[in-house]
Amino acid sequence: MKKAKSTMKQTKRSSDSITLEDVARLAGVSTITVSRALNYPEKVASTTLENVNRAISQTGYVPNLLAGGLASKKTKLIAAIIPSITNSVYAETIQHFSSYLREAGYQVILGESGYPEQNEQKLITTILSRKPDGLLLTGVNHSKECRKFLLGAKIPLVETWELTQSPLDIAVGFSHEQVGVAVGSYVTNKGIKQVGSVCANDRRAKIREQAMCDELKRRGIDDIKTAEVSAPTNLQSGRAGFSQLLQQGFRNGIVCCSSDTVAHGVLIEAQARGIRVPYEISILGFGDQNFASETYPAISTVRVDRSKIGLLAAETLLARIDEKAVEKTIIDVGFEIVERQTT
Repeated sequence: MKKAKSTMKQTKRSSDSITLEDVARLAGVSTITVSRALNYPEKVASTTLENVNRAISQTGYVPNLLAGGLASKKTKLIAAIIPSITNSVYAETIQHFSSYLREAGYQVILGESGYPEQNEQKLITTILSRKPDGLLLTGVNHSKECRKFLLGAKIPLVETWELTQSPLDIAVGFSHEQVGVAVGSYVTNKGIKQVGSVCANDRRAKIREQAMCDELKRRGIDDIKTAEVSAPTNLQSGRAGFSQLLQQGFRNGIVCCSSDTVAHGVLIEAQARGIRVPYEISILGFGDQNFASETYPAISTVRVDRSKIGLLAAETLLARIDEKAVEKTIIDVGFEIVERQTT
């Protein structure tokens, strides 16, 4: 009976969190000394520090960085929110963003807001409750309530992949409207008279599509057919979208796509139907993902410097955290149209 009671007590104890007191007891020091070793290791004798670190290693103790008793008010956590982890267009940005901050002693936690952007609010409130030192957001479109939470948090913020004249703090991105205008100009300069668009149903992609259509119409091209696909997109989205355009009567022209993934799907569907690219139709993507130059034929696309967005976002956010001056709060990384074999 006693043995059973002992087992029950041991089971309950093993489920409890390791505390500062546990570490102090094992190291043979006071809790104040453990706290000092965590926050100001340079002020603790080497032997004592070694004992504390050994006790932490043995117990698996994780300091509660949100505890009011700790000297440092920084959590050393940065949160990054992207719409989709399956969309590889964001991967390079986050990789460079995380690498830069990791070298500065910070860790990045990643959150997926999904589509549409209204889903962002619940994720943001959850993340802010963890008290990150800074936050990366994708896009500049936030609900009224969400903006209130973000501004009320009073932490450095950087909005990426889009620009606005009134950022919450810092914006690093490019103009989606100008991308659309540039694509419209590119198409008309090629002498193309029929245009098809396979576009994801997310807001930024729709801004590009609308700006392109407006520019085409301004230049006298009215034969525009559109197919909407669900975000996040994949190869099947492109294939299905191109099939819709063909059903609408699209024949000889250019298919402008909201992503390189969609463009790749269009290319596969065209090849499956025996439609020659670029002799019968042309294809233009967006994003210049790493596979775009490796398809056959290689995909023409709109290039955005994804790594530059990540690095600039990290640099400016870190400067804000360190309370340093930031030269610009609106940073335009620009874009360029890369012409390859599909056009």
